[in-house]
Amino acid sequence: MVYNHKEIEAFWQEYWAKHQTFKAQNDSTKPKYYVLDMFPYPSGAGLHVGHPLGYIASDIVARYKRHKGFNVLHPQGYDSFGLPAEQYAIQTGQHPALTTAQNIARYREQLDKMGFSFDWSREVKTSDPDYYRHTQWIFIQLFNSWYNNATDKAEPIETLIALFETEGNSKVNAACDDDTPSFTAAQWHAMTAESKQRHLLKYRLTYLAETEVNWCPALGTVLANDEIVNGVSERGGHPVIRKKMTQWSMRITAYAERLLQGLDTIDWSESIKESQRNWIGKSVGASINFMLARGEHKVEVFTTRPDTLFGVTYLTLAPEHPLVLQITTEEQRAEVEAYIAATAKRSERDRMADTKTVSGAFTGAYALHPLTGKQIPIWIGDYVLASYGTGAVMAVPAGDDRDYAFAKHFKGAKGMPEVINIFDKDISENAFTDKEGMTYQNSDILNGCTNFSEAVAKVLAALESKGAGKAKVNYRLRDAVFSRQRYWGEPFPVYYKNGLPQMIGEEHLPILLPEVEKYLPTEEGNPPLGNATTWAWDTVNHKVVNNELIDNQTVFPLELNTMPGWAGSSWYWLEYMMEKNARGTFPTKDVVDYWQNVDLYVGGSEHATGHLLYSRFWNKFLKDRGFAPTEEPFKKLINQGMILGMSAFVYRVIPTYSTGNNYDQVHNAELEKPIFISHSYYKKAQGRETGSVFKIGEQAIQMADFDNDYYETESFILKYLTDNYKEIFKGYEPSFYLVKNHIDVSLLKDTSDELDIQKFKAWRKEFANAEFILEEDGKYITGREVEKMSKSKYNVVNPDDICEQYGADTLRLYEMFLGPLEQAKPWNTAGISGVYNFLRKLWRLYFNDNGWQVTDEAPTPEMLKALHKTIKKVNEDIENFSFNTSVSQFMICVNELSSLKCHHRDILAPLAVLVAPFAPHIAEELWKRLGNTESVAYAPYPVHEDKYLQEDSKEYPVSFNGKVRFKRAYATSMTPAEIEQAILADPQTSEQLQGNSPKKVIVVPNRIINIVM
Repeated sequence: MVYNHKEIEAFWQEYWAKHQTFKAQNDSTKPKYYVLDMFPYPSGAGLHVGHPLGYIASDIVARYKRHKGFNVLHPQGYDSFGLPAEQYAIQTGQHPALTTAQNIARYREQLDKMGFSFDWSREVKTSDPDYYRHTQWIFIQLFNSWYNNATDKAEPIETLIALFETEGNSKVNAACDDDTPSFTAAQWHAMTAESKQRHLLKYRLTYLAETEVNWCPALGTVLANDEIVNGVSERGGHPVIRKKMTQWSMRITAYAERLLQGLDTIDWSESIKESQRNWIGKSVGASINFMLARGEHKVEVFTTRPDTLFGVTYLTLAPEHPLVLQITTEEQRAEVEAYIAATAKRSERDRMADTKTVSGAFTGAYALHPLTGKQIPIWIGDYVLASYGTGAVMAVPAGDDRDYAFAKHFKGAKGMPEVINIFDKDISENAFTDKEGMTYQNSDILNGCTNFSEAVAKVLAALESKGAGKAKVNYRLRDAVFSRQRYWGEPFPVYYKNGLPQMIGEEHLPILLPEVEKYLPTEEGNPPLGNATTWAWDTVNHKVVNNELIDNQTVFPLELNTMPGWAGSSWYWLEYMMEKNARGTFPTKDVVDYWQNVDLYVGGSEHATGHLLYSRFWNKFLKDRGFAPTEEPFKKLINQGMILGMSAFVYRVIPTYSTGNNYDQVHNAELEKPIFISHSYYKKAQGRETGSVFKIGEQAIQMADFDNDYYETESFILKYLTDNYKEIFKGYEPSFYLVKNHIDVSLLKDTSDELDIQKFKAWRKEFANAEFILEEDGKYITGREVEKMSKSKYNVVNPDDICEQYGADTLRLYEMFLGPLEQAKPWNTAGISGVYNFLRKLWRLYFNDNGWQVTDEAPTPEMLKALHKTIKKVNEDIENFSFNTSVSQFMICVNELSSLKCHHRDILAPLAVLVAPFAPHIAEELWKRLGNTESVAYAPYPVHEDKYLQEDSKEYPVSFNGKVRFKRAYATSMTPAEIEQAILADPQTSEQLQGNSPKKVIVVPNRIINIVM
């Protein structure tokens, strides 16, 4: 009976769906295990074979835990708000909801084909109003909360108001805006309601503020730092500039220390933890105030090296610092404004990453040294960021490499004094950055000091005595901008009364996205929601007309921004805990107390400082307010590696000609027929290989031998061009260059590197009459490179094709077999047939050509040993997430059982269960054929028995004077004396001794026998 993967997989996928085999229970007496994948954004391209890697790994664990007796929650859903659907809407007019629904249907179809044990009854879509009503509800809770540093947690805003009413804010230790003024209880009571609201905004965990943001004009929206790559938008590659806008922000900085400390309590990779530690960026140092030489303003700086205060040569402000334009002199204004404009075109990440470029401008202003009164020039430089620290640094070239480079670059320029060397070290070539091994000099009260800690203490004491500074802990982490000028996102539950934000009542949630005719900003520059005329949450007492709320005849404008893409993904694991029919409220206490948090989370490392940080922040907040039971959302995190694609390239010849007096003006020559040279000749043109024969079509052309392959190739191509297309050069000097183009890997013949020329010509209209310079054997060989699998690189392999030809079980096993889960590995379709053959070999243990061949005979010790060795190995591997070695062990086991002609039920029944997490379809079929009526999904997982792993005999290498001559096997129960007696009686021993008596026989049990002659 032949293994028919199509029939088997279709049957069991339908069975699982019909019987809801993988549905989790919220009232189970079993121990819980919650395994979750980072849910996908449903793009129009669908899934390629790289996407399921993490899903397969998590599914193996989910299935394994069910076998082990756990109540497993393994849900799936979609992060369905996103910019791509909105961009498509702008281009086509099609509503993003329709595009998203079509994409989700495609994803679901693909996911179902791969046999995942998802509990689809708990599916989540972030764009579903029933879901985002809770996202809006969380926003309201954040707005109505403040962070009490004294209790180290978030509390209801009413508790803060109670403190203000009794004692003002002088004793309140809270996370708040830096410019929060002090007031007494009496002053609080004297304030108007609006004034009180403005003060409370400085404490709320989500608040409105004018913020420096990453503005992308082409997309018409603000972008988060993680949405920018190399200074342009990740989506579309559009320029991004820095711009001040009034935005909603999340006070994530209140949780900086808890976010940092929490990393020590979770089982995540050290690289991800380190990324978050660096992003949070805790620094211990001092806050120091430098008064301006003119005016009442001061510049506050934070430094981790207060001991270097006497080496301050200049101050550097971020170009966006609010004081810059106020303090700049008229003489320097043009230069400063030009520098600010140039800096606005660079993202913060670009500025942070660029450590080589030195640039800046002198403001013309001076500050006063807080201890000596000396005048210090003030510069601006893009290496200082307004979002980090205070947006200003005290520059000490003697002790900091970047300050040193800046001072060296501007040496002799106006406003750049000589560097002050405050250490007894040579700084003629570079700064001295160590904290040990130096003596302070030119440092007033520190002269002669040799201890860093002592120097810091002295400077802090001096600063505090003058009220000019104090010790401080600083964090690089900034509050998260939470507004986006987009249509396709969660609407804010906010309206404005006299310019102050008010929350719409929870009873009116969800605030639905209104319909709009255009998805672009309005003519007035408002976000796309400004195009709406009707909102879908109208009630008897609340009407919305032209984006304004009418409440008892009073008109209030609505918030027209939408929430960012990370809003819906920052709490979704909690929604999965609730069964769908109970989702009218936020996940209830009994449910979250049962599931607690995610035991295993699987997803990409690219989310280290985005989703993974925001999720931890929201979870901690929800715990503070009693809505979540744990401090951390994800106990263990595994970042799967990337499956890389094998891209294919063709090499196009672009003819050119040169004009001008010195032939320095190059023009592309117009050629109707594109010409492509084969890979080996492209490499010759790069000067890497030798050879001398080309083929044009079917005609072989022998070239003259040249010493250099590059010139040989160049001469040939030029000859070919001038012989066949002389007129395109218009009588000018002919030349050419080569362009390397990606092509679709489906245009290759079978699994080789040879281009199917006819398919290629049909691929694109412009290639229909292309000409090819072929290899000696008449083939066009493409170039191949391993790259990220991407639609834009045409190297995507569709899992549907693999499932159709080889089956989902083969795909699952092959992806695990490629290598360790966390590592990147290249896809090679040619290798998948080996895994398919393994499954057919497994099938043949149970079936022969005539049908079922499983017997009830007792298995041999060798069979039991092969099985239990595999049981032990696979259990250990799954617990250690080492799935590739499990697949290898399955192959070894099946080979051994095949050679033993094993068709024994006592071996094959546990083997079917053992393989079920990896290849569930074939396992279900074999389990059913073995006479079982229930799914294999909940069958107890086999446990090895050591007695079957014991060795009955041991093979010994037998040495004579240290040289191995032969090997002998003896029972493990034999004593050394018995082994010695047996080896001396062996004929081969007699042959080696040649009648001589041995001086000594050394027997090391279970290791070696050495006979000394």
